[in-house]
Amino acid sequence: MRMSKLFSNTLREAPGEAQVASHQLLLRAGFIRQHAAGIFSALPLGHRALTKIEQIVRQEMDAIGGQEIKMPVVNPAEIWQETGRWYTIGAELGRFIDRTERDMVLAMTHEEIVTDLVRQEIHSYRQLPALIYHIQTKWRDDPRPRAGLIRVREFTMKDSYSLDADEAGLDAQYRAHYQAYFNIFRRCGLDPIAVGSDTGMMGGTMAHEFMVLTPIGEDTLMLCPACGYAANRQVATFRKPAAKPEAPRPIERVATPGVTTIDDLTVFLGITAAQTAKAVFMMATLAEAGAEREQFVFAVVRGDMALNETKLANAVRAKELRPATEAEIRAVGAEPGYGSPMGVRGAWVVVDEAVTTSPNLVAGANEAGYHLRNVTYGRDFAADVVCDIAAAQDGDACPTCGTPLRAERGVEVGNIFKLGTRYSAALGATYVDEAGDPHPVVMGSYGIGIGRALACIAEVHHDEHGLILPVSVAPYPVHLINLGPAGSEAEAAADRLYAELEGAGIDVLYDDRDRSPGIKFNDADLLGMPIRITVARRGLAQGAAELKLRAEDERTLVPLPDVVETVKACLAGLQAAIDAAVVEVSLPPSAANNP
Repeated sequence: MRMSKLFSNTLREAPGEAQVASHQLLLRAGFIRQHAAGIFSALPLGHRALTKIEQIVRQEMDAIGGQEIKMPVVNPAEIWQETGRWYTIGAELGRFIDRTERDMVLAMTHEEIVTDLVRQEIHSYRQLPALIYHIQTKWRDDPRPRAGLIRVREFTMKDSYSLDADEAGLDAQYRAHYQAYFNIFRRCGLDPIAVGSDTGMMGGTMAHEFMVLTPIGEDTLMLCPACGYAANRQVATFRKPAAKPEAPRPIERVATPGVTTIDDLTVFLGITAAQTAKAVFMMATLAEAGAEREQFVFAVVRGDMALNETKLANAVRAKELRPATEAEIRAVGAEPGYGSPMGVRGAWVVVDEAVTTSPNLVAGANEAGYHLRNVTYGRDFAADVVCDIAAAQDGDACPTCGTPLRAERGVEVGNIFKLGTRYSAALGATYVDEAGDPHPVVMGSYGIGIGRALACIAEVHHDEHGLILPVSVAPYPVHLINLGPAGSEAEAAADRLYAELEGAGIDVLYDDRDRSPGIKFNDADLLGMPIRITVARRGLAQGAAELKLRAEDERTLVPLPDVVETVKACLAGLQAAIDAAVVEVSLPPSAANNP
């Protein structure tokens, strides 16, 4: 491809709204252009890189028995209503009414459509197991798109769906995807970790997320350096420090004027945070019988811990959670800053398990300026739900071995879910076994964000000058630069090399523009192709061209007749280094997935 004809331009500076390196570099290098919040076009270089990622995905999916199909972006609402997700997913689900007044959905994922296909196509156990996948556009009306391709509203996803007769079959396909995902990401130049995660809106019994560790990540991961425990903070558990055993003491009402936080309370009363009960007031949106209602939720955790809203939402099966207003808090008989579950009305009380074994806590008196000493669960208040609703923190004890956990930030590039019969039972997707009895198909769902993968590659593979793309995903493996003017010997030699490389099956980005050497070299560094070949008067005087790897500083003069073979050898070496990273991995124990 001649750069004089390329449909894109490089930018000297990134737009002000681009805050992270991958967003800045992909914009500056002309890979992408933004139209609105979370909506991008991929220009030729970006499209080629995305296509290469897709091809790697296809190869690994085909290798584990996948069959590629194509499902529609627009879905009839009825099947989303059948599974219930029409009612439980909020505004991020794109809904519209077509000209016949029929409710429609812009698919954010394709469990409903694929299950509708399954109930039409799968009838007998003889048709199982099966694995189908597609690479298709998704729409998710995210309220906070950010960081370029890291978090968008319209995106391309590979989603695959395994179909089995039983859980053992699902286990095998889940394990195959786990390995395939590591293969895919490592072939793309990424080194992710897999962590146990929340099943979220997908439902099911188990999930893993594949995370690229980076400070720009939105997810907090809890990692054990000793035993390998790894989980998204949304679901991570930890060993909670036990309270000192003691007999319950009588309640005492104490004046605490202006003391509305746990930190202030510990200083005022000379106690530790573990001796307090923290009240958190939330309003939960619940979907019941096709309608929505809000329910006040009074969550209680020990003062030395923080509330995990994902765990709380799962505990009460909430569609959404939001902080309660002061008026809503007072309406249930509580007091902002001085709340306790004692005497509240019309609220669901959800208590963390550590509170139930911690007697004589200090809690609010539901009266401004006062707290109560010696509040004890079971004697003084009860809960509608008791479960783990505490958030793991950096330094908390690993639930498996007790080693202090380490908190890291990460970007999710893929996920896998054991759906079980969540969708097949809802839509009546059944097969008949050998005895003639019907059973719901056992399903798994597996996704990879193609654009997010490219963003993570850019985030990991760059320096202060620009991108340094792995050979497996670079739009062109070779960047050829002509430094001679029009009609010069250098131009003629560069044209011949371009034709020879292309004739040898090597894709080349040829900078034939009438630009200064400085601009051409800067653009080559910015675009990040793996190999740069420069044809200039000085090298030609020795019958050679200059070869440089983007990831290295060394420059080598290569005789012109040897350039093609030298490039082939370099490309083979670069690819071999990537291939060496593709190794067998072990699926962690299920305890790390659903702690």
